[in-house]
This record gives sequence, structure tokens and C-alpha cells, in this order.
Amino acid sequence: MPLTLRLALRDWDYMTPLVLGDVSSPKLDIRVDRVGTLISHVGKSDAYDAAETSFSRYTQMRIDGDESVIGIPNFIMRGFRHRCVITTKDSPITSFAQLAGKRIGVTGWRDSGNTWTRAALRREGVGVEDAMWYAGRLTEAHPITDRLDGFGRPGRIEAAPGERPMVELLKEGLLDAIFTPFMPDGYFAGNSGFRQLLPDFRAAEHRYFADVGYVPGMHLIGFKAEFVAEHPWVMAELSALIDESQRVWLSKRRKYADTTPFMLDELLKSAAELPEDWDASGFAANRKMIADFAGELHVQGILPRLLTPEELFPFDVDGSRTSAA
Repeated sequence: MPLTLRLALRDWDYMTPLVLGDVSSPKLDIRVDRVGTLISHVGKSDAYDAAETSFSRYTQMRIDGDESVIGIPNFIMRGFRHRCVITTKDSPITSFAQLAGKRIGVTGWRDSGNTWTRAALRREGVGVEDAMWYAGRLTEAHPITDRLDGFGRPGRIEAAPGERPMVELLKEGLLDAIFTPFMPDGYFAGNSGFRQLLPDFRAAEHRYFADVGYVPGMHLIGFKAEFVAEHPWVMAELSALIDESQRVWLSKRRKYADTTPFMLDELLKSAAELPEDWDASGFAANRKMIADFAGELHVQGILPRLLTPEELFPFDVDGSRTSAA
């Protein structure tokens, strides 16, 4: 009888074959719960055995000595961050360097994606101390919550004024830019009034990839440690299924590219401009990226000390121990 695995995931397109059962395993009965908000701590959840997990919050667990969650280096969400900075169409700002001294909105201070985006700015000479930061909700539809997460500093990192939606503050000129991986409703309309801050963000991302050699990872797969202790093979099995789901989806997307005009051109460019293994899972393939992320968390004041990749991931995707663990 297959083992039941309760798994929480966001609606990433390449998980569709797994969710539909087109990719499956005789060893696992995977019951996927499609969630809009990440499970904050799968180790404390009664509903799930594994979940898509924030890379940043996972590192906090590790530095706190919380071993109730075992993260594996299968990064289910990756993405370049240069495209994730938006401004108004009439803004004179066209480079990250021009954000020095400006007012920047973020949807969560310690979020993994925002950490990577601040890292991209830091490469252009704009560090945390070089701008004024506001944390808040992107639009009226988003909830009012604590997005500072204990990192607020008057005069440097504050809550958005009046908890107002940041798109409104941007429109009114009270913010100069916003970090967001998810474009707000209406953004793609010609009259939205917004644009990506970098006119050619794709070229910037090419330069970034040439320099660092990876596409940043934001979310990983986290397991309940007690579940893994009872079923040590489960990490390798699920990781392999996720990788297979990605392969199957890419094949289908290439076949049915006509669903979105110009998608075929984008797929051809991605295949030509990125190495085939750009999204490879596993510790060795991602060690440099993991080390760089840990370094950014430390430099940006989110972690009190620098963690090694082996401290963050004592286990590889196949369940084996990493070399220094």
C-alpha cells in the first residue's frame, strides 16, 4: 500500500502533471493542497507532511536550532529579480543605481525574493542604508499584516504610511519604486501607468547570470523531520517526482505554445540562452547559490551570523548527508 503524503504547494504551472496524477509513484499517494499563502512552519502543521517553504524562513529555523523541518535543495520557485522592480511610466528612474536615496516599497522585509532583489541593488551600489524602505501590502485586495517582521527601524525601514496599498503610494509619488514578483491586477493593460523600472531587464538578467551562474531560488521543499525519520526514502521519491513533473510540463508547453502569442519565441530564447540544467535540483548544483543567499541574509542584517550551505542543508535531495554535515 502506498504511503500517503500530504503536500502543500502553490499553483506553479509545472506542478500540473503531479497534481493531475500524470506523474505518479506506486510508493506514494500524494495529496496536494493548492495554497495561495505558504505554510509558515510545516513542522508545526497538523495538516501537512511536506510543503513549499520560504528559503528565508527556513534559514531562520536553522539558525534558531529548530530541526523539526528538513529542507531539501529542490527549489520549487526560482526567478530573476531584475524584472521584479516596478515604477510609474513617467518616472525618470531607469537603473538600480538611481534608487540611491529613494523610497522603495517591499511586500515583506525578510521575504526571500526581496532579499535577492536587494542583493541585485547592492551589486549596483545601493545597499540597505542607501535608501528609505517601506513594507506594506501591494494592493487593496491584500491583507494588512506585519510585514516588517521585527526588522523595522525608524527613518530607514518603516511600515507603509497609513498601511495604504503601495500601488496607490507609487501612483501619488510617495514611493519611487516597488519590489513585487507578482504584478498587480491591471498591470498588463496599456493604461496601467506602471512599468518595469529597468527598460531592458532581460539584458540585466543575462549579465547577472553570466556573473553568478544561477537563477535565484526563493522556495524549497520542507519535510516534517519526524515524517522523514519514519520514512527516510520519501525525500528522494518526492524530489524525483517534482523534477519529472517539470520535465513533462516543459515538453507539453513547447508542444502547445500557441496558447499564448509569442510564447514559442520565448521558449526558443530560453533554451538557447540558458544551460539545460539551469533549474537542476540537488546540493552540489545549488551550493554556490545557497552560499550567496546565506551571505546576503547576513550582510542585510537578517541573520546574526553566516551559515554554511552544509548547515542549511544537512541532507541532499536523495536523503544522503551533505559532505560536512
